[in-house]
Amino acid sequence: MTQFQRTGELKSLASYPVWLQRVVRDTSLRKKRVVEHELFALMRQAKLPLAAMQRFLIGVWPTIEQFPRFMSMNLKKAGYGEGAGVDMARRYLIHNIRVEQKHADHWVEWAKSADLSLEDLKETADVEGLQALAHWCWYVCDQEPLPVAMAATNFAIEGLTGEWSCLVCSKNTYFESLPAETRGPATRWLRVHAEYDDTHPWEALDVIADARRLQEQVDGEAE
Repeated sequence: MTQFQRTGELKSLASYPVWLQRVVRDTSLRKKRVVEHELFALMRQAKLPLAAMQRFLIGVWPTIEQFPRFMSMNLKKAGYGEGAGVDMARRYLIHNIRVEQKHADHWVEWAKSADLSLEDLKETADVEGLQALAHWCWYVCDQEPLPVAMAATNFAIEGLTGEWSCLVCSKNTYFESLPAETRGPATRWLRVHAEYDDTHPWEALDVIADARRLQEQVDGEAE
């Protein structure tokens, strides 16, 4: 099995191996269910009740706060000089761990706009099962090989996050509903993900495409 080398555009699905195209297509409906959830539609229209916004911000915080840790767990699997694909993954993870820490700072600022403090975010009570996302990410990054873990976190989670962020940012209604003096920091997390995550998941897909073991697993399930 030869090493994959992308020759087409980064953000064109046709640039990737057929087996990986199939994975993306087979999971597209599940991603759509999240991206098109009523919560994000109401958020875009500035009609999401404050209590619901607070539950969302508190419930997702464990995933936001721990995301650099998830990537660090994956980095431990990427030894230097273990092949072009692993080296690409290593560079990707080292670069983006610091970025994810900044994203946690932005989330805290967003929470402030909903009358939440950092102490409120740290509440340990589960919120409508949302902490299951953080538990799942931790399990995958702890137990699964590097390509599977990166596919779960850096492609699947970050990919759909970028898409629902774009949905919320597609209108100025939510932004303009916030006080002008706090609007900038309060919406930075959304704006950064709507722009930054446009390429970030595709970069992760480029890394995953060289995963021979994952390819064999996918091909075996298709037979």
